[in-house]
Amino acid sequence: MKQTIITNGKVWSGVKTEVESVEILIEGHQIIDVAKKVNRREDSIIIDANGSWVTPGIIDVHTHLGVYAQDVGKAGHDFNEITKPCTPEVRAIDGIDPSDSGFFDARKAGVTTVQVLPGSANVIGGETCVIKTTGRSVDEMIVKAPSAMKAALGENPKSVHGAKGKMPVTRMGVAAVLRQELMHAQDYGDRKAKGEVSMRDLGMEQLLPVLKGELPMRIHAHRADDILTAIRIAKEFSIEITIEHVTEGHLVEKELLESDFRFTIGPTFSARSKQELANKSWDTVKGFANAGVPFTITTDHPVIPIEHLVTTAGYARKHGIDEHTLLKAITVYAAEHLHLEHRVGSIESGKDADVVIWSGHPLAIDTVVEQTIINGEAVYTR
Repeated sequence: MKQTIITNGKVWSGVKTEVESVEILIEGHQIIDVAKKVNRREDSIIIDANGSWVTPGIIDVHTHLGVYAQDVGKAGHDFNEITKPCTPEVRAIDGIDPSDSGFFDARKAGVTTVQVLPGSANVIGGETCVIKTTGRSVDEMIVKAPSAMKAALGENPKSVHGAKGKMPVTRMGVAAVLRQELMHAQDYGDRKAKGEVSMRDLGMEQLLPVLKGELPMRIHAHRADDILTAIRIAKEFSIEITIEHVTEGHLVEKELLESDFRFTIGPTFSARSKQELANKSWDTVKGFANAGVPFTITTDHPVIPIEHLVTTAGYARKHGIDEHTLLKAITVYAAEHLHLEHRVGSIESGKDADVVIWSGHPLAIDTVVEQTIINGEAVYTR
């Protein structure tokens, strides 16, 4: 088995806050050892990272990479099945185009793992998945599928379906549609348990793990009132959720901190393109950071191009947020958000060999990626 050793780098492992002078031993797809001096073989491949920073692979927990393909226009827009308000039966994994140039952009920017979600046009949009950003086929790229069920509150489902004269037309309607679909799934589960289901329903089948607590629901919510509606519904049905975007999270910070749910913040680097983004502020990131509560940052690619995930984290430093907290938001905390901390997010023995070598401090504006390694293989070299 091929053995690679990264040496002489300034290693930020995600395990310790400080940067260390250690070597990283990689065999096959895994990190085998991290130590001052690792055991070498005669045929070891040595990567000299002298003067460079070395970090875990970067993770974006909320993207439409591959289902909203770049460069091809409408033909690549496979992220919203807008034929009805709820489509829990669809799966993002079936719409990903591995040839999307966004994957190259991700690798060039050190992004090694992404969660791909259906869009937010529907109240329930379908299953999400987590993939690596390299591979000839989606099947090669899969880390976790499904990883969650996508849902959305607010303007997007309201405007898409309301424009057709169909429910939901209001925020009340959006919440009602979500509750009703979850109730349908509860009833379906009860009938199935009694052996009364003669014909299976794919959408209901894919909602059952959500109701059983086996699969989280990732709920798109920008406005403070939508955020609180998401929390309210999660408690009503005793389901695990993450709240995606939380643009006005700083306005309901107390309620969010008390909820014990996880949050994905962003894309804060974007324009205020609609009413829901009027109160967009770095105060949301700052509030969670100051409270010591884990959070993640997203580009919502292609809203913000995937290569600017680290740019976003770097910009957040201007608002007095600790650099190590920001690095954790796109590595350690992101892995925990996806329930994949046993595989990715830090440089430790037994983890996937996803490592990035940077020309300087990862959050500095003039830093570039020298090399990106995924599953032990160099997938981008400057």
